[in-house]
Amino acid sequence: MARLTIDQARQTWESAAPGWAKWEDMLHIGYRDATETMLDMANVRAGTRLLDLACGAGSQTIQAAERVGPQGSVVASDISATMLSHVRERAERLGVANIETLECAAEQLGTSARKFDAAICRLGLMLFPDPRSAATAVRAALVPGGRFSVLVFTTPTNNPFMADPLRILLDCAGKEPPPRGSPGIFALGESGVLEAKMAECGYTDIVTTIARPKLSLASAREALEMMQGAFGVYRAIVADLSEERRNKAWLEVSEFLSQFESDSGWETELEVVIASGSNQVKDK
Repeated sequence: MARLTIDQARQTWESAAPGWAKWEDMLHIGYRDATETMLDMANVRAGTRLLDLACGAGSQTIQAAERVGPQGSVVASDISATMLSHVRERAERLGVANIETLECAAEQLGTSARKFDAAICRLGLMLFPDPRSAATAVRAALVPGGRFSVLVFTTPTNNPFMADPLRILLDCAGKEPPPRGSPGIFALGESGVLEAKMAECGYTDIVTTIARPKLSLASAREALEMMQGAFGVYRAIVADLSEERRNKAWLEVSEFLSQFESDSGWETELEVVIASGSNQVKDK
């Protein structure tokens, strides 16, 4: 799979935005505790000025805004204008007034002179065309001592719900998985990789922890609908196939997802790593 340009990445997430917004609340239930940990590790508290990078439809943005309170603020940044419209709609619906939106790629953050006390990125950095440039741009936007917390998937072995459908779709499309070191769902998930990437960008006092969110849905059919609607990378893999081949690919995914279904519903466990680093200025 070729590396996406920023414009291609924008198109991918613009296409996925309606589906992502539809399933955002359900996904957030599963990720809520892990998101709390991510916020804790970024030292997000009342009064914090926070940057939420690759915010998507914004459920974690709302969670963060509630934590920083009226004396704090959250800037929700994303490459997709449609995603940001969903953030604004969600904030207005819930009466949350301390959120602003910023449409830009992470690498373009340097065009703003605004400084933040902390930054977060939930399930985004591993998909960026250039995660190192993105993390470096975030560091430049942080005040001295500000922290950046990142949440990404670990390995395919520990995330079969994510890994096996990805493999099925790639096989059906006759495409290769991204080469090692390229953007992808598991690009930063192996032990030590995320920490090393942050250290390369100048972060210090790097700490990590593992979390295992659980995703619960009514049925395997609902899980398939969520994956088809919200997972932009998966949609892109089969987007150029004929309708017949695309339907065949999703049928194979559906058969795989059925193994997580029981009489009580559908449930799977995911595994993520959360890393946090500081923009601490070193003594000369």
